[in-house]
Amino acid sequence: MRSDEVVLITGGTGKLGRSVLRGFSARGGVVAFTTRDAAAAEPLREECLSWGASAAHVFEADLRADGVPTGLASALEARGVLPTVLINNARSVETLQAGADGLMPSSHWLGEFQLGVVAAYALTMACVRLPRAPHSVINVASMYGVTAANRRLYDRPDVESPINYGVVKAALIHLTKELAVRLAPAIRVNAISYGGVRGRASEAFEARYAALCPAGRMLTDDDVFGPVAFLSGPDSSAMTGHNLVVDGGWTIW
Repeated sequence: MRSDEVVLITGGTGKLGRSVLRGFSARGGVVAFTTRDAAAAEPLREECLSWGASAAHVFEADLRADGVPTGLASALEARGVLPTVLINNARSVETLQAGADGLMPSSHWLGEFQLGVVAAYALTMACVRLPRAPHSVINVASMYGVTAANRRLYDRPDVESPINYGVVKAALIHLTKELAVRLAPAIRVNAISYGGVRGRASEAFEARYAALCPAGRMLTDDDVFGPVAFLSGPDSSAMTGHNLVVDGGWTIW
């Protein structure tokens, strides 16, 4: 990581976000992340420093609200934090809850799309207009943006595999392609479609997942940072508009 690199990741307190922050911090860079509760995220900011970050910044922002992505870009500039790498990773479990009838409410469809696609677009375009634009934008998608969920994996598929999640991730993958074309050649835009990551599922779920995946296992925290480091660095300088699938082979079966 170059000494002048500044990484901003939205949704930094989540499982993926934490792994990314740890990876970049260990390389001595400047890291910044968003959260909806800055006070609760202060321990994570301190951890970034303990992992080796030269500086760590927290920005409180609910990216679902109109105008917040643009306001966040202004706050970044005011604090002198000009990202060279932007990672759109924010998500909310609130908009992934199906109703009692098993159907996804319209408000949750719209909320998930607002956060997963509209906010990612708005923040990217706002950061592009900063005095120093990012050279790399990475959108965190999912294997479920590439293929439909296998219902045999879940005890309660309508609840445990919300339909709006995969549809929005598919839209995010296409947004990646559109932005790659529109922002080329100065800015590269790529996506990463991760498979399931261990740590929150039961042993029974992990066993079912392993049987359905060529790699025979879920991803671990150690599998998360490498693809981000690759797409944000010079070794991927010829890649833009690409969706890097990191799923242990799930989508090839």
